[in-house]
Amino acid sequence: MRPVSKVAPGWWDYTTLDREILDDAARLTAADLPGLSRPGFTIRLYDTVEDFYLAEALEYITAWRQATPDRPAGICGPIGPTEQLPLVARLVNELELDLRYCHFWGMDEWVVDGKEAPVDFPLSFARADMELCFNRIRPELRMPPENIHFPAADPTAYIASWETARCVVMQGGQGEVKHWAFNDPPRREPPYTDFPPPPEVYRRLTTRVVDLHPMTIIQNARTSGGGVVQNVPSQAISVGPVETWKAEKVSIWHAGMHDNPFGMRLTTLMIARRLADTSVPMSLLADHPNVQFNFLRAGLGTTISADMH
Repeated sequence: MRPVSKVAPGWWDYTTLDREILDDAARLTAADLPGLSRPGFTIRLYDTVEDFYLAEALEYITAWRQATPDRPAGICGPIGPTEQLPLVARLVNELELDLRYCHFWGMDEWVVDGKEAPVDFPLSFARADMELCFNRIRPELRMPPENIHFPAADPTAYIASWETARCVVMQGGQGEVKHWAFNDPPRREPPYTDFPPPPEVYRRLTTRVVDLHPMTIIQNARTSGGGVVQNVPSQAISVGPVETWKAEKVSIWHAGMHDNPFGMRLTTLMIARRLADTSVPMSLLADHPNVQFNFLRAGLGTTISADMH
């Protein structure tokens, strides 16, 4: 039987891992991380905030430039981070990039009263994408509205949209519970009370409404809601592993805002060692053929040590 979570006893999460894995991750220095690259798993470090978010924005441009009338192409993108989005719009405008054959998939959205959050919801992800990026693109360059796919509580149309164009890259951030999108660890309930579900079971999940781990609710209150935890929904719609494996590349952007230096080291180590464990959903990317972790060097710190504040 695996240990009980230290933060949410009714859930699986990284605190239920073997202590040896956690200690190995804590011993890693920032200088150690590039050495964990392997075929299929690339690690890049960026020295400045400007370089970091420009590189993230350029992944949109690189993906959209591959779109043709016969082979439309696109990118799946996150809210968290968001700093890249205005840069994407500026690049499209400056390069006069025609997006008519391009696609975009939003990764996730909040669920409010059983439905996807409306665009006037203060924390709406669709609203952020539109206001920070798509509405800033010159009208003659914009992609058709039907090529912008946001997940809904009934995910049927969203799931089908993944068959209409190739996804060149899926971007993401990493939350404190070690998720991408809202692929949170599952509850600790039958038949998985002693051990978490096997990776092959989790990998069968598609876009769906999910219950959010308590750590995710607290994190989003901290990063997006001014700490007002009662305003953060307890459910969301998340792109699933099934769609993730349809993306030719998965690119995760670690700025140090949404997870801490230890958490970023832990998932890097687990993917490098191919230690896929559903208590750490990000670790399942160990089995994806093309994953890239991008780190802002300042967000990593140097070493993990006790530092009283």
